[in-house]
Amino acid sequence: MLSEQVHARLRDAIMHGLHAPGAPLKPQDLAKEQGVSLAVVRETLVRLVGEGLADRLPNRGFAVPAFTDRRWQEIAEARLAVEPVLLRMAIDRGDVEWEARVRAAHHRLARTPAFVEGEGEYYSDAWSEAHRVFHRTLLDGCGNSVLLETFDRLWTASELGRRFSAQRNGERDHVGEHRALEEAALARDADAAVAMLVRHLSVTAAGLVAGL
Repeated sequence: MLSEQVHARLRDAIMHGLHAPGAPLKPQDLAKEQGVSLAVVRETLVRLVGEGLADRLPNRGFAVPAFTDRRWQEIAEARLAVEPVLLRMAIDRGDVEWEARVRAAHHRLARTPAFVEGEGEYYSDAWSEAHRVFHRTLLDGCGNSVLLETFDRLWTASELGRRFSAQRNGERDHVGEHRALEEAALARDADAAVAMLVRHLSVTAAGLVAGL
């Protein structure tokens, strides 16, 4: 569908910093740029607002979220509250098939280059997707679709903040962090796995604070 194509293009543009933090997203300009109707652009912008990738400003239209927005810390706080609970449930309930999926997702993440020449200072698109899949797979052993939908919403909303943090924390040992998380989860050591997850999420949040 045309609206899906426009959504994908605008989402990628925001993620890659082609629209600066806090910059206005003018429907008329975007419609002309994308070669589509104003209605399609407005539908896309409303959808991006729901995903946390755009703001709707009273009487001022739409804009890219500002990196000084308190939302990034609120999202980080929400993830720290939700994800450790899901991880404990996944470790308790996950079966052998879950273990196999976690291993496969971690293998893909470990083998995917984090940075690719020509893609700028952000993590590569392929790595970002492998990263999402690993964390989602790690938690999906919990078997609770409502909680997993909450994780999905928080992940999407936090992605801009995570990329911003990555710009200022490019030397972090994400390989070691993810390996330790996988090993603790598959060893069924819930306390160790949760401690590692909390530390993993906290490093990202701290990197964002340092950049503000």
